[in-house]
Amino acid sequence: MKKKYIVTLRESERETLQAMLSRGKAAARKLVHARILLKADAGPGGPAWRDQQIADGLEIGRATVERVRREFVEEGLEAALERRKPRRQYARVLDGDGEAHLIALACQKPPEGRSRWTLRLLADRMVRLEYVDEVSKDTVSRVLKKTNVSLG
Repeated sequence: MKKKYIVTLRESERETLQAMLSRGKAAARKLVHARILLKADAGPGGPAWRDQQIADGLEIGRATVERVRREFVEEGLEAALERRKPRRQYARVLDGDGEAHLIALACQKPPEGRSRWTLRLLADRMVRLEYVDEVSKDTVSRVLKKTNVSLG
């Protein structure tokens, strides 16, 4: 099977990686990725090892070799060496207004027959009052912890 991502290092990139390895003063993950790129180098003077050879030689998974190779080809040397920021975006269930409503609710007297608010009670009341469509007790807990509001 023909490789889709072929690593071809420029001389300056090869020297940078070799200097990094000779110093040995970087994160272990970064050093392993540098070794992967040097072994996968298909340029002039590069060993051009296959993915399985690299994985066996460095005692890592083949998927790691494939991922580093792909990151190098698509995004460059720094992307292949450094950790990337998470790309997922999380939608907040409670925005600033929702948090304010929750805190105000938690500061009120608890419902009849209860001595204090519980996280589940607060979550249910937020939904019943239509501040949000749905909210978990864990979200309520995080918001209250963040704002140092105590239920007890």
